[in-house]
Amino acid sequence: MGEHHIMINEGTEQFISSSRVIRHPQYDSWNIDNDIMLIKLSSPATLNSYVRPVSLPTRCAAAGTMCRVSGWGNTMSSVDDGDKLQCLEIPILSDSDCDYAYPGMITDAMFCAGYLEGGKDSCQVCLFTDWIASTIANY
Repeated sequence: MGEHHIMINEGTEQFISSSRVIRHPQYDSWNIDNDIMLIKLSSPATLNSYVRPVSLPTRCAAAGTMCRVSGWGNTMSSVDDGDKLQCLEIPILSDSDCDYAYPGMITDAMFCAGYLEGGKDSCQVCLFTDWIASTIANY
């Protein structure tokens, strides 16, 4: 946690091992349905300006709502910044736009976000991609 550039130790990072990893019981690796996991930390994170919890929404966002995606990896526009955290604001798509873009591939456990013309989506930030909330639950 607290990572910005994955190849440089910036002094803001916290490395905490997991004590438990819980994969969704209906996860399907073939179609990536229910692609979500809980990770329990072996010790609490120290909250500061680099590490803080993400607020979870109280309901699903409507089509057209802008959301932030972030992660590390190469982008189409800049392969040199693949080791630095990338962020992008993208809209949630309607179910009909989703079905049009990915016919027969989207299940009830999924939603689509991005631009129909392509080029700006979480697939352009291809490694360790976070969606709306990447929350660490301390329980």
